Amino acid sequence: MPQTIATPATSELLVKKSRFLGFIHPVADRAEAQAIVAGLRAAHPDAAHVCWALLAGGQSAAVDDGEPGGTAGRPMLDVLRHQDLEGVLAAVVRYYGGIKLGAGGLVRAYTDTVAQALLTVEKIAIVRYAELRCSLPYSLEGLLRRELAAAGAVLSSVDHDQRVTLAFRIADHAAPALAAHLNEAANGQLAWIEEC
Repeated sequence: MPQTIATPATSELLVKKSRFLGFIHPVADRAEAQAIVAGLRAAHPDAAHVCWALLAGGQSAAVDDGEPGGTAGRPMLDVLRHQDLEGVLAAVVRYYGGIKLGAGGLVRAYTDTVAQALLTVEKIAIVRYAELRCSLPYSLEGLLRRELAAAGAVLSSVDHDQRVTLAFRIADHAAPALAAHLNEAANGQLAWIEEC
């Protein structure tokens, strides 16, 4: 199940005199991520590189910012994917210490910096919801309300006309089983309304 993080986190790693500062942020989209990266560049004008990786809303990015191709952004992105994170920016500010690390050393340094920061964050499961609507006779309203409450569904609206129409939401993964259960409990008197 995909997760996001509750709050930003930081880390610091020293490798052969190079200083790696890690920053992990929850973000909604690429624009928010780029604004954070711009802020990091402004806050660290003497840094050699500000590399970053993003997974947010189906948008992904892996930016090496002058490091050899595939040694910074991609490894950080792989850490985010491996931990099944969504809506997360990982950025690492590098101050060059004068000793070359080689491709393998760079990959390890960027990966470890992000992984260290992720050790300190609270991860929150991302739950996707299904919005459902149905109509039923007045005599079944009480039964349906009890079933929805027992299943953990959240009632969003109730309309009383010739029939009662209920709109509710429930976790995507639980929706098919709940719909089947409600159909059975209502003895075929439930009509599902498709959203336009």
